[in-house]
Amino acid sequence: MDQFYTHAHALGRSIALPSAKAVNYLSWGAVGIFFNYYVFRRYKSWWARHNYILSAALDAGVAFMGVFLYFTLQSYDISGPEWRGLDSSDHCPLAKCPISPGIVVHRCPVL
Repeated sequence: MDQFYTHAHALGRSIALPSAKAVNYLSWGAVGIFFNYYVFRRYKSWWARHNYILSAALDAGVAFMGVFLYFTLQSYDISGPEWRGLDSSDHCPLAKCPISPGIVVHRCPVL
């Protein structure tokens, strides 16, 4: 029962991940399964020495690429990768409507 709870808890914690597209979850899952299942079972001593280094390297790579893409693409008004939340059509059209009761604005519901 303990092992089932551990696996169910680990899968349930995936809801705490920031929302992203399926390709982001698939790459996260592929790297996680490969290193924490395959490498852990076959090369335990290597995994024990290098697991945290790999994790830090992946985190640093994401931070470095964020800064790199900003200076190479966005600061020169070049449309780079389509990141979630970057596109202006990603927002609800009613987000600009007032939420105070009694205020009437064209194309907005009245509360």
